[in-house]
Amino acid sequence: MKLLIIEDELSLNQSMVEFLSASGYLCESVFNFKNAVEKIELYDYDCIILDIMLPGGSGLQILKYLKQNNKTDGVIIISAKDSLEDKIHGIELGADDYLTKPFHLSELSVRVAAIIRRKQFQGQSIIIAGDIEVDTLGKSISIQQQNVELTQKEFQLLLFLIINKNKVISKNAIAEHLWGDDMDIASNFDFIYAHIKNLRKKIIAAGGEDRIRSIYGVGYKMQLP
Repeated sequence: MKLLIIEDELSLNQSMVEFLSASGYLCESVFNFKNAVEKIELYDYDCIILDIMLPGGSGLQILKYLKQNNKTDGVIIISAKDSLEDKIHGIELGADDYLTKPFHLSELSVRVAAIIRRKQFQGQSIIIAGDIEVDTLGKSISIQQQNVELTQKEFQLLLFLIINKNKVISKNAIAEHLWGDDMDIASNFDFIYAHIKNLRKKIIAAGGEDRIRSIYGVGYKMQLP
């Protein structure tokens, strides 16, 4: 799951990146309005954590941009303002949640997970994909009630394939999802091939059916009923 953190306060930005990265999210961060818009124009995110007061513009303008361009990224507004009017205005512009500063990072993580669960999995924390059971809260999978140990990247890749089940996902899209700004390290796609190979091996070893299909010259898809 990929997050964009838009916050100009350096220490808070870094604290959110560190905490949410440790929780298994791929985090990208920016500190001003201009860079935030550039990111949103180029990429899609599972959730955007958005400060209202930004150098060069307002977070509310970013919400308007998302709405005008039919972007479906989840959004949590974080702001020092605690007025009902600001909250209502943010929600009207498309925000999914509103968190007043100061806040506990654990609460932010819970709210991020809730938004992703609601948008991607119809509010469910347990996802069934064929004979694979995915616990999105515990970030674990099991096959035939047997726990399967995955690396963080393997888990992110499997979940991405499941979210996009029966769709062909390009290698570029997978690289962007797994590495974000560092996707150039996967330019030859050897990393993707290795993760796919390991996923298949672990699924089969646990008695599961390998439903990951290689689409020659394009990418991969998860074949599910």
